[in-house]
Amino acid sequence: MYVKDTGHNRPRRSGSNPISWVPSLYFAEALPYMAVMTLSTIMYTNLGLTNTELALYTSWLYLPWVIKPIWSPLVDSLKTKRWWILSMQLVIGAALASVALCLPTAFWLQTSLALFMLVAFSSATHDISADGFYILGLSKQDQELYVGVRNTFYRIGMILGQGGLVVLAGALQRGLLGNEMNVPLSWSITFMAIAGLMILLAAYHTRVLPQVEEVKEEQTEKSKSIGSHLQEFARTWVVFFRKPHIITALCFILLFRLPEGLLTKIVPLFLKRPRVDGGLGLDSFDYGTIYGTLGVIGLLGGGLLGGYLVSRFGLRRCLWPLVMSITLPDLVYVYLSYVLPENLWLIGSCVFVEQVGYGLGFTAYTLYLVGFARGERSTSVFSLCTAFQYLGGVMLPGMVSGWMSDNLGYIDFFWWVMILCLVTFAVTAMVHLPDDER
Repeated sequence: MYVKDTGHNRPRRSGSNPISWVPSLYFAEALPYMAVMTLSTIMYTNLGLTNTELALYTSWLYLPWVIKPIWSPLVDSLKTKRWWILSMQLVIGAALASVALCLPTAFWLQTSLALFMLVAFSSATHDISADGFYILGLSKQDQELYVGVRNTFYRIGMILGQGGLVVLAGALQRGLLGNEMNVPLSWSITFMAIAGLMILLAAYHTRVLPQVEEVKEEQTEKSKSIGSHLQEFARTWVVFFRKPHIITALCFILLFRLPEGLLTKIVPLFLKRPRVDGGLGLDSFDYGTIYGTLGVIGLLGGGLLGGYLVSRFGLRRCLWPLVMSITLPDLVYVYLSYVLPENLWLIGSCVFVEQVGYGLGFTAYTLYLVGFARGERSTSVFSLCTAFQYLGGVMLPGMVSGWMSDNLGYIDFFWWVMILCLVTFAVTAMVHLPDDER
């Protein structure tokens, strides 16, 4: 028989205490995602791409997270999750270092986009293997104990990726660390720094990640083949589309985040574009401080507050207030696009309010997905939900958002975002909450 070593009863060897690897593993999970989703956007803005080009190109980078359920059976069937984690961290580090090296060249755009797509596929694969390793390497009790730790360090990685590294690029451009640098060189150093960090994390994990994979003994039972995993994946689709109220649920999953999906790519551009083009003209240093640090703190605070409110009053009572929280604060960008203030505290306050609201509303959305996924094949169904979420709530709106902002201007674009909040209201009014939700 195969003896599955889950780590539940086996004594831990030296260096396998969860506190030695859970924080670093989820910190490493956040960094490449932020590099692809945020750092690339800011860098391409600095390098002169139009909103249309930038939003279209970088929105394609969401594709691996949309389709990752398709190749997750491969990760489960080939090698070990520990091997996938270490390999992907090294690939990500090498790819980000290659981004740094290609920026001063003549073909920097095509090469960097290809490398970012490699990072995106590697990051999505790392997500699959890291989450699987977490389940395999910890007992149910330890999984519950360390869930707060993993989430906290993932958020620290978000703050570093969206805030600290952008501030670094801005500081280099300002000459705060010596002589002023041109834009490509400052971003080359920034990406080389994150590449070095990923490689150091890979080296660290070779020592601390425990051996918790399956152990073969004589008269072994044949492990699942890739084909059998694909059959399981097909059955998951059947279970998904047999869910009660599937049409209204699918509309809710795809369209709830439509306004935020349009804002995701354009807000960073609006904050950084020159005032003559209708933007606020923030440099990378100020952007990293306001949006990448203060904004992320607001997002996390809103998420925590939303979780508390739902646990206290139930999702059914909190749903509409949380929906209002994710939509109405978008008005701050209408205000900012009209006034174009120079006061950084005012800009930061507006961004903070909007991000708190986003955190509140996204909590309701996430908890709906969790409730929808309950029952048969809950984990696999939830992964399909997140794939549809990325497709309808981020990737497709992001592709058209740049074209809309270039043709409408920022003021009219933000008004259209507010109008499209009616779509969020419509799908919320149609959706059926799970019967067990209070």
